[in-house]
This record gives sequence, structure tokens and C-alpha cells, in this order.
Amino acid sequence: MVVSGDDELSRLAEDWLESLSNERGASAHTLAAYRRDLEQFERYLAGRLGRSPELVDINQLTAQIVRGFMAARRRQGLGSRSLSRTMSALRTFFKWLEGREIAKNRAVLQVAMPKVGHGVPKPLTVEKAGAVVDLGAGAEVDWVLARDAAVLLLLYGAGLRIGEALSLTRQDAPVKGRDSLRIVGKGGKERLVPILEVIQSAVERYLELVPYKLPPDSALFVGAKGGPLSPRIIQLTVKRLRESLGLPDTATPHALRHSFATHLLSAGADLRQIQELLGHASLSTTQIYTEVDRDRLLAVYDAAHPRA
Repeated sequence: MVVSGDDELSRLAEDWLESLSNERGASAHTLAAYRRDLEQFERYLAGRLGRSPELVDINQLTAQIVRGFMAARRRQGLGSRSLSRTMSALRTFFKWLEGREIAKNRAVLQVAMPKVGHGVPKPLTVEKAGAVVDLGAGAEVDWVLARDAAVLLLLYGAGLRIGEALSLTRQDAPVKGRDSLRIVGKGGKERLVPILEVIQSAVERYLELVPYKLPPDSALFVGAKGGPLSPRIIQLTVKRLRESLGLPDTATPHALRHSFATHLLSAGADLRQIQELLGHASLSTTQIYTEVDRDRLLAVYDAAHPRA
């Protein structure tokens, strides 16, 4: 099942990953994670069998073997969230094999999913978020600073995921006259995102300064050598801002998307509207922001009420 091999199981794993990309619109990040999960499972099975696993071994797997694999990964330091994703990868792969009548083994389905703690987003305050996206507000900025400012504004001002912002092409550029963007998010789910005038201005400023010619179908945001901008560059930019602005460790590019949702909710936006803007498939995913807003309200109450 090592996806770099050329045996039957490797070929099937490649076909499965390709189907996830084409039929479900799985992101490159998800595909890479699932690939690693399969490879780890293959290594575990190879250790038990004393050889590389084959398709026939898949039919003979037991729930005990799967639990042993999960326990081994836990001992290696994997957290519940990563273990849950690993189980999801294995379940999806086995269901795919069964659906194509290649193999049938319900052992993976008999193993309970790891319990994942209910994570609550950690948004920035309005002031802190404003300080981050004011990155390119100065009179004299270079094109890199203008680029980073435009990307961060798309995360906070439009609620985009970093991958969504960096997948925009030059012809998608949200400049004056384009007050909305059609975004294809996780699972191929489309949504229409309003674009504020301040975002349009930031993108126009970047386009005026960028030293590279950007064809219509090329990446809108480019790196120092003119290739598509890596998410890592934006992550490092926010890391530097954490240090210079005294922001908490939870201040990440994705925290700007959380801040977008939380601040809209605080201003009275409807939860269903926020769900549409974020591109969540389920309202239950969006409802975590009600907990954030409640916690913030209680903190303000405790700090300000004379009887608190």
C-alpha cells in the first residue's frame, strides 16, 4: 500500500486518491494526509507480516489488527484529531474497495473512532485583527508587503481559507467593479462571497506594484520568483506579526477566518448567513461560533459588572 510502489495494492491506492480528487473535490492537503496515513498503515502491516502486504491480506484483516495499529500510532505521539483522520482515511479506502467489489472487510468499521475534543476557534479581537490587516497601510510599501496585506484582508474581510485565497487566478482578481467572488471550497461546495471595497483597493495596489506579468489564468498571488505563492510564506508573515504586535500564539492565518465569523456574529449577523459565507456544509460546524461569542460576552460581563 506504499503509494509510490507499482504493485496491485499501490495502484488501487492511487486510483482511490484520484477518485477523491475528481469525484469529491478533496484538497491537495487532504490527499497528502491520506497518502501518509495509508503508508503508515502499510508499514505497520509489513512489520506484522514480515513482507509487503498484498490485496489478499486486506480481506484477512481483523479489528484487533486495526486497533493495534491505532495504539501504535498513539504511542508515537499522534493526537486524537490526527488519529481520527487516519481512521477516516482507512474507512473511506475500504468502502471504496468494497463499492468496486475489489475487497470486502468490515474490520475497520468495527473500530470506534477516537474521541476528539470539541475545539472552539480562538479569534483575534477586532483591534488585533485590524492591526494585522493594516500591514500595507503605509504610504511606502513594496509589492511583497502589498501582496501579503491583500491576502490577509481576503482571510479576515471575506472569510476565505488560505488555500482558497491562494488558488485565485489573475482573472479572478477582486478589483473595483467586482464586488463578489465565486469560491469553490471543501468538497467542491460553491459559495458567493461579497468583497469589500477595502479588499478591492488592496488587491489593486498589489497589482500595481507586482513586478511580474500575470497572465489571466496564472496565480493571482505570486512568490519572490514569480511562481504561485506558498501558504508557508503567509504563515511566516503572520508569525512575524505575532512577535511585533504581541499577538497570542493562536494568531494564525486561519484565525483571521475565525475572527471574520465571530465578529460578524457579534455584530448581529444570522448564523445561516455566516454558514453560507464560510462555505460550511453543516450548520453544526458554524454553531461553534455561538460558543465563542457567548464566552466573550461572559468575559466582558465578569470584568465589567459591579456584582461580578
